[in-house]
Amino acid sequence: MSLATRVGSDRQLARLLQIGVVLEEVVEARAYHHHQSLSTDEQAELDDRIEHLLEHAAEESAEHRSRLEELIDELDAESVAFEEIEALVDGQYGQTKPDDFDGILYDQLHSEETAYKFYDDLIEAIEGSDATFDIDRKRLLATLRAIRAEEEEGVRDVTEIMEERE
Repeated sequence: MSLATRVGSDRQLARLLQIGVVLEEVVEARAYHHHQSLSTDEQAELDDRIEHLLEHAAEESAEHRSRLEELIDELDAESVAFEEIEALVDGQYGQTKPDDFDGILYDQLHSEETAYKFYDDLIEAIEGSDATFDIDRKRLLATLRAIRAEEEEGVRDVTEIMEERE
Protein backbone atom coordinates (compact mmCIF):
# COMPACT_ATOMS: atom_id res chain seq x y z
CA MET A 1 0.00 0.00 0.00
CA SER A 2 1.47 3.32 -0.96
CA LEU A 3 0.53 6.07 1.44
CA ALA A 4 1.27 9.02 -0.80
CA THR A 5 -0.45 11.45 1.52
CA ARG A 6 0.40 12.42 5.03
CA VAL A 7 -1.68 11.24 7.95
CA GLY A 8 -3.67 14.29 8.90
CA SER A 9 -6.18 13.28 11.56
CA ASP A 10 -6.94 10.80 14.32
CA ARG A 11 -9.68 9.30 12.15
CA GLN A 12 -7.27 8.73 9.26
CA LEU A 13 -4.64 7.29 11.62
CA ALA A 14 -7.23 5.00 13.23
CA ARG A 15 -8.31 3.78 9.81
CA LEU A 16 -4.72 3.02 8.81
CA LEU A 17 -4.07 1.21 12.09
CA GLN A 18 -7.26 -0.79 11.53
CA ILE A 19 -5.93 -1.75 8.10
CA GLY A 20 -2.82 -3.00 9.89
CA VAL A 21 -5.00 -5.12 12.21
CA VAL A 22 -6.82 -6.72 9.28
CA LEU A 23 -3.55 -7.19 7.38
CA GLU A 24 -2.17 -9.07 10.39
CA GLU A 25 -5.31 -11.24 10.38
CA VAL A 26 -4.67 -12.05 6.72
CA VAL A 27 -1.04 -13.01 7.44
CA GLU A 28 -2.12 -15.25 10.33
CA ALA A 29 -4.92 -16.85 8.32
CA ARG A 30 -2.63 -17.60 5.39
CA ALA A 31 0.00 -19.20 7.62
CA TYR A 32 -2.73 -21.27 9.30
CA HIS A 33 -4.28 -22.18 5.93
CA HIS A 34 -0.99 -23.51 4.62
CA HIS A 35 -0.38 -25.64 7.68
CA GLN A 36 -3.93 -27.02 7.65
CA SER A 37 -3.91 -27.67 3.90
CA LEU A 38 -1.15 -30.24 4.27
CA SER A 39 -2.06 -33.89 4.58
CA THR A 40 -1.23 -35.70 7.80
CA ASP A 41 1.79 -37.28 6.09
CA GLU A 42 2.95 -33.92 4.73
CA GLN A 43 2.59 -32.35 8.18
CA ALA A 44 4.67 -35.18 9.66
CA GLU A 45 7.37 -34.59 7.04
CA LEU A 46 7.29 -30.82 7.40
CA ASP A 47 10.66 -29.39 8.24
CA ASP A 48 10.71 -28.31 11.90
CA ARG A 49 11.99 -24.86 10.91
CA ILE A 50 9.10 -24.30 8.52
CA GLU A 51 6.56 -25.49 11.07
CA HIS A 52 8.12 -23.19 13.67
CA LEU A 53 8.11 -20.34 11.13
CA LEU A 54 4.37 -20.76 10.48
CA GLU A 55 3.56 -21.01 14.19
CA HIS A 56 5.71 -17.97 14.95
CA ALA A 57 4.09 -15.96 12.14
CA ALA A 58 0.64 -16.68 13.55
CA GLU A 59 1.67 -15.80 17.12
CA GLU A 60 3.48 -12.66 16.00
CA SER A 61 0.48 -11.49 13.97
CA ALA A 62 -1.78 -11.91 16.99
CA GLU A 63 0.65 -9.92 19.11
CA HIS A 64 0.90 -7.19 16.46
CA ARG A 65 -2.90 -6.94 16.32
CA SER A 66 -3.02 -6.50 20.07
CA ARG A 67 -0.44 -3.70 19.97
CA LEU A 68 -2.25 -1.96 17.11
CA GLU A 69 -5.61 -2.26 18.88
CA GLU A 70 -4.11 -0.63 21.98
CA LEU A 71 -3.05 2.33 19.83
CA ILE A 72 -6.50 2.55 18.20
CA ASP A 73 -8.17 2.54 21.62
CA GLU A 74 -6.16 5.60 22.63
CA LEU A 75 -7.30 7.64 19.66
CA ASP A 76 -10.34 9.84 19.94
CA ALA A 77 -11.68 8.81 16.57
CA GLU A 78 -14.65 6.97 15.19
CA SER A 79 -13.68 3.54 14.11
CA VAL A 80 -14.37 2.46 10.58
CA ALA A 81 -16.64 -0.52 10.07
CA PHE A 82 -14.72 -3.79 10.02
CA GLU A 83 -16.33 -4.75 6.71
CA GLU A 84 -15.03 -1.57 5.07
CA ILE A 85 -11.49 -2.18 6.31
CA GLU A 86 -11.68 -5.84 5.32
CA ALA A 87 -12.73 -4.80 1.80
CA LEU A 88 -9.80 -2.36 1.58
CA VAL A 89 -7.31 -5.00 2.67
CA ASP A 90 -8.81 -7.62 0.38
CA GLY A 91 -8.66 -5.20 -2.55
CA GLN A 92 -5.05 -4.32 -1.87
CA TYR A 93 -3.60 -7.58 -0.53
CA GLY A 94 -6.13 -10.31 -1.17
CA GLN A 95 -5.60 -10.46 -4.90
CA THR A 96 -3.33 -13.43 -4.53
CA LYS A 97 -4.22 -16.67 -2.85
CA PRO A 98 -1.78 -19.04 -1.16
CA ASP A 99 -2.04 -21.42 -4.10
CA ASP A 100 -0.76 -18.67 -6.43
CA PHE A 101 2.70 -19.14 -4.98
CA ASP A 102 5.16 -21.92 -5.41
CA GLY A 103 4.76 -23.30 -1.96
CA ILE A 104 4.45 -22.29 1.63
CA LEU A 105 7.70 -20.37 1.82
CA TYR A 106 6.97 -18.13 -1.16
CA ASP A 107 3.57 -17.25 0.23
CA GLN A 108 4.98 -16.57 3.68
CA LEU A 109 7.68 -14.38 2.13
CA HIS A 110 4.99 -12.45 0.25
CA SER A 111 2.99 -11.96 3.46
CA GLU A 112 6.01 -10.79 5.47
CA GLU A 113 7.16 -8.40 2.72
CA THR A 114 3.65 -6.97 2.31
CA ALA A 115 3.35 -6.29 6.04
CA TYR A 116 6.84 -4.79 6.18
CA LYS A 117 6.07 -2.44 3.28
CA PHE A 118 2.75 -1.41 4.82
CA TYR A 119 4.40 -0.43 8.12
CA ASP A 120 7.27 1.27 6.31
CA ASP A 121 4.82 3.39 4.31
CA LEU A 122 2.71 4.13 7.38
CA ILE A 123 5.73 5.29 9.38
CA GLU A 124 6.82 7.50 6.48
CA ALA A 125 3.32 9.02 6.21
CA ILE A 126 3.23 9.77 9.94
CA GLU A 127 6.74 11.21 9.93
CA GLY A 128 5.79 13.42 6.98
CA SER A 129 2.78 14.81 8.83
CA ASP A 130 2.74 17.72 11.22
CA ALA A 131 -0.71 16.81 12.53
CA THR A 132 -1.27 16.47 16.25
CA PHE A 133 -2.75 13.16 17.33
CA ASP A 134 -4.49 12.15 20.55
CA ILE A 135 -1.69 9.66 21.05
CA ASP A 136 1.96 10.27 21.85
CA ARG A 137 3.72 10.46 18.47
CA LYS A 138 7.01 9.05 19.80
CA ARG A 139 5.29 6.02 21.30
CA LEU A 140 3.19 5.53 18.18
CA LEU A 141 6.25 5.58 15.95
CA ALA A 142 8.27 3.41 18.34
CA THR A 143 5.51 0.78 18.32
CA LEU A 144 5.22 0.83 14.53
CA ARG A 145 8.99 0.70 14.07
CA ALA A 146 9.20 -2.30 16.40
CA ILE A 147 6.48 -4.10 14.43
CA ARG A 148 8.20 -3.21 11.14
CA ALA A 149 11.51 -4.57 12.48
CA GLU A 150 9.80 -7.85 13.41
CA GLU A 151 8.34 -8.10 9.91
CA GLU A 152 11.78 -7.41 8.45
CA GLU A 153 13.18 -10.20 10.61
CA GLY A 154 10.44 -12.48 9.28
CA VAL A 155 11.49 -11.69 5.71
CA ARG A 156 15.10 -12.58 6.61
CA ASP A 157 14.03 -15.83 8.31
CA VAL A 158 11.97 -17.00 5.35
CA THR A 159 14.70 -16.02 2.88
CA GLU A 160 17.31 -17.87 4.91
CA ILE A 161 15.25 -21.07 4.96
CA MET A 162 14.58 -20.77 1.23
CA GLU A 163 18.28 -20.32 0.46
CA GLU A 164 19.21 -23.34 2.60
CA ARG A 165 16.66 -25.52 0.79
CA GLU A 166 18.03 -24.71 -2.68
